[in-house]
Amino acid sequence: MARLDAIIQLLLSDPGGELTFASGEGATLVTPRGRQTPIKQPLTTAQIVGALSEVVPDDLRATFPRPGPTEFTYLAPGGPVAIRFELAGAVARARVVALDGGRPGTVPRPPSLDLDLPNAPPPAARGLAPAPVQPAPVAPPPPPVIEIPAPTDPRAALDALLETMVGRRASDLHLSSASPPMLRIDGDMAAVASYGPLGSDRLKELLWTIAPEKNREEWHARKDTDFAHETAQARFRVNVFCDRKGIGAVLRQIPTEILTAEKMGLSKAVLDLCFLSKGLVLVTGPTGSGKSTTLAAMIDFINRNREDHIITIEDPIEFVHPNQRCLVNQREVGVHTSGFKAALRAALREDPDVVLVGELRDLETIAIAIETAETGHLVFGTLHTNTAPSTVDRMIDQFPADRQAQIRMMLSESLKAVIAQTLCKKIGGGRVPALEILLCNSGVANLIREGKTFQIPSMMQTGRAQGMVTLNDSLIDLVKKKVVEPQEAWMKAVAKADFKALLERAGVTLDPAAVAGG
Repeated sequence: MARLDAIIQLLLSDPGGELTFASGEGATLVTPRGRQTPIKQPLTTAQIVGALSEVVPDDLRATFPRPGPTEFTYLAPGGPVAIRFELAGAVARARVVALDGGRPGTVPRPPSLDLDLPNAPPPAARGLAPAPVQPAPVAPPPPPVIEIPAPTDPRAALDALLETMVGRRASDLHLSSASPPMLRIDGDMAAVASYGPLGSDRLKELLWTIAPEKNREEWHARKDTDFAHETAQARFRVNVFCDRKGIGAVLRQIPTEILTAEKMGLSKAVLDLCFLSKGLVLVTGPTGSGKSTTLAAMIDFINRNREDHIITIEDPIEFVHPNQRCLVNQREVGVHTSGFKAALRAALREDPDVVLVGELRDLETIAIAIETAETGHLVFGTLHTNTAPSTVDRMIDQFPADRQAQIRMMLSESLKAVIAQTLCKKIGGGRVPALEILLCNSGVANLIREGKTFQIPSMMQTGRAQGMVTLNDSLIDLVKKKVVEPQEAWMKAVAKADFKALLERAGVTLDPAAVAGG
C-alpha cells in the first residue's frame, strides 16, 4: 500500500475537494466541508518526492522527478485521482484531485492542476498525454490453514503438533490461550485450525506434559520459564509465558543434526575465525535470524579441526556437540549454573580454549567476555543488533561514560569480527541467511579506539578483498543467484535507498506495489 493511499482516501470520501503538498508546509485537504491538515509537520522535498515515487507510472519513473511540471493519473484503492507535481529549484509542490467515472484503463485525462507557480505553461502547450493507470492492488491471499487430527490426550495432542512442525519444517510452534496453534513456516504463520482455539486450562495440560517440575514452579512464581524438550526427531527450545488471556508458549525447533559450515556455505573469512587462538567474535541479528545455527556450525567446525577444550554457556542448551577432536562441556543456565556471568567467571578456572556465551545480556557479562578474550581465549557471543557497525556502538554504550574510553581501547584489541545476519525467504521455499561480515583489521581497530565508528561502513566497502561483506552486498548476491526475490531482499535491507540503487544497476526492477510504504 502506497503511503499516499490513506490521505487520498480522505479526499475521495468527500468529493469535490483537492489535496495539496508543498516543501516547508504540511498536507492540506480542502473539501466542501472545509479545510483539514492531515499532515501538520512541514514536509521536505525529499519526503514529497519519495511518496510520489511510489505512484508514478512506469513510463515516467526513469525521469522522475524532473524540473518543471509532471502530470499523471493514479488508481488508488478508493478510486482514480489526477496528480500534478511541480519542481521549481528546491521547492516541490503537488496537487491531487479525484476523477469521476474512471475505470482501470479508461481514466480520463486530468484537468489542469496549476499550482500558481511562475511561468507554468498550460497543459495543452506541453502536449502531455494521459499516463497509463497502475493496476488496482491485488488482495493478499488468505493465510494458510493446516488440518491434522486433534487427539484428546494432552501428550498425544502436543506430540502431533511437534510431529507436524518437524514434517512441515516449521521453525516455531506458537501456543496461545483462546487461539488455535500456529506454525511459523518459512517466516509466515499458519493456523492449525483443526485444534480450534485452545483454552488456558487445556493449553496448560498440554505444556505440563513436557515441562520439568522446577520449570512449572518457576512459571507459577515468575509467569515465564525456559527449558529444552527432546523427541526422537528434534530438540525444542521452549519458552512458557503468561499474557492477558492466560498461559502461552513458543517452541523453537532445533535440528538434531548440526548444519555444518560447509553446508551453510560459510566463507573462508568466517572459517578462518575458527582458527584464532584468542579474541572476541560476535554473531548478531534479530530474534529468529539463525544466530544459534551459525554459531553451532562454527563450534562444530572447531570441534572437527582443532584439539582444544570448548565450553558453552547457553540458556537453554540448543545444539548438542559430541566430543570429536575437542573436549566439549555444555552448561545450561538455571541447571548447571546460576547465570551467564557466574559461568563465564568460572570458565576462566576451567582451562578452556574456546568459550561460547549464548547471550551477552548485561554490562558485566560483556566486560568479562572482553577480558576473557584479552587473556588468551577465543570467545563467541551473540547480541540482538541488526548491523555489524551498530554492534560496536551497542557494546560501548552499555558502559558508563567514564569507562567508555577504556572499553574502546579493550574492544579495539580484542574484537576480531562481527557477523550480522538476517533470514530471507528462498525462492521455492525455505530460508537462507544474508551475512554482513566486519573483520576488525588495524584500520577498524583505530576507528573503534578513536570513537569514529560511523566510518566503519566505508571501511567495510574498501575491505571487500579481505572478506568483508556489507548486508546490501550479501542481499544483492542472493538476488543475482536467483535464491531470493528482489522484493524480499529489499524488505530485509537496512539501507533501502542504497540497495534499490544496487538493484537498478543490476537491471532488476522492484514491483512498486510490493515495496509500497517502505
